[in-house]
Amino acid sequence: MSLTQLFGVHAVQAALEHSPDKIRRAWIDGQRQDARLKPLLDALAELGVNPEKTERKKLERMADGKNHQGIVVAVELPAMRSEDQLKQDFDALTETPFYLILDQVQDPHNLGACLRTADAVGVHGVVVTKDNAAGITPTVCKVASGAAETVPVYQVTNLARVLRWFKDQNVWIMGAAGEAEQTVYQMKLDMPLALVMGAEGSGLRHLTRQHCDFLVKIPMVGQVESLNVSVATGVLLYEVFRQKAAN
Repeated sequence: MSLTQLFGVHAVQAALEHSPDKIRRAWIDGQRQDARLKPLLDALAELGVNPEKTERKKLERMADGKNHQGIVVAVELPAMRSEDQLKQDFDALTETPFYLILDQVQDPHNLGACLRTADAVGVHGVVVTKDNAAGITPTVCKVASGAAETVPVYQVTNLARVLRWFKDQNVWIMGAAGEAEQTVYQMKLDMPLALVMGAEGSGLRHLTRQHCDFLVKIPMVGQVESLNVSVATGVLLYEVFRQKAAN
């Protein structure tokens, strides 16, 4: 059983709401009295998890020096879902489909950041490749700050097949590419949509690009050639979110 540690009120609350059965242990700052922690402690007690009172310095080490807000929990790593589960979950949707597809994104920090933004904008699932790509790891969970527990992550062996399947479901495939003729702000994006982001450095693979219905770029006026993939993903996802919210 692989465990990871989540810290902070928001991350622990997300774990309690979405994967309470995965919580194994908990630690709290024995010197801290914080009213925000009481509902979390009550919920943990109902699960039979009794938080261990410990020193603040130990919590800081467990949280890699980040703001733990007085609480840390150990949870089982979220399981990645299959292509068959993707199809089942898609059939159960009652909203306009909105997906993020990562084509061989390898840095766990980037995956975690993408999951966090995906949660914020209401993405229904993130599709990742099995080969040459990051999976759900403790680092991903920490960077995602609870989003690894809330956003379904589907690991697939044949991305081209999945893209064809999405198109058969009338989902438009939008790829991000610096050489695209149109910027994301010139496109109407309030339809069933899957955003495809390429790997760090190399971008979209040729076959993946061929399956996209259209490509978009982010306008840039500075000297750098491109944005970090997780930053670019955030910009693009929020433009889709803005357009969907306007209707």
